[in-house]
Amino acid sequence: MDDIHQFSEIDLVSQPNSALHHGMGSGSSHIPDGTVPSWDVLLTRVGSQRDKQAFALLYEHFAPRLKSFLLRLGTDIGVAEEIAQEAMVMVWRRAETYDPRQAGASTWIFTIARNKRIDRIRRDNRPLPDFTDPAFSQDADEPGDIVLQRRQEEDKVQSALKKLPQEQAKMILSAYYEEKSHREIAEESGLPLGTVKSRIRLALNRLRSNLEEIER
Repeated sequence: MDDIHQFSEIDLVSQPNSALHHGMGSGSSHIPDGTVPSWDVLLTRVGSQRDKQAFALLYEHFAPRLKSFLLRLGTDIGVAEEIAQEAMVMVWRRAETYDPRQAGASTWIFTIARNKRIDRIRRDNRPLPDFTDPAFSQDADEPGDIVLQRRQEEDKVQSALKKLPQEQAKMILSAYYEEKSHREIAEESGLPLGTVKSRIRLALNRLRSNLEEIER
């Protein structure tokens, strides 16, 4: 799906049909001329068939509406354009995870844009790290036995992580090493927030069991 990066962001915003033709998958469209299926159907076709024309219709309809929605929330016009574009890129990438039984296409797409805006605000408001803080420097006077004990504990955790299924290990790393929120993980994985929380709990239980086995 990384083929979406083969065309420029300007092309995606100003010429979605041309950009899609050159940069998005190889799926062909099965939409008869002069007809516009429901947004749910179009989004499902993007997910199941990588349908470029279906995505173009979604883009042309939703991209300006997402921008207007973001502007009404007080977002700067330039940032609103960027977030709207990022949201539609995410729609293309995650369309296969869309379930029309859980939400309509409009709700699903606008939720992606809202979460993108929240992520942007959180990132912009995050303070820069203070590299003069002693926490960023090694403590040369730390006793050798303490250093050894810490390394042994880290090795145990790494061994326990390797025994987890790849998806569970990735969620643990995202939540506890990369310090991502459950909502961020849900958006990146395309899974419902409740599913992410339950899978992280399951992964932690398995990780705890693996550590207990290693320490026996």
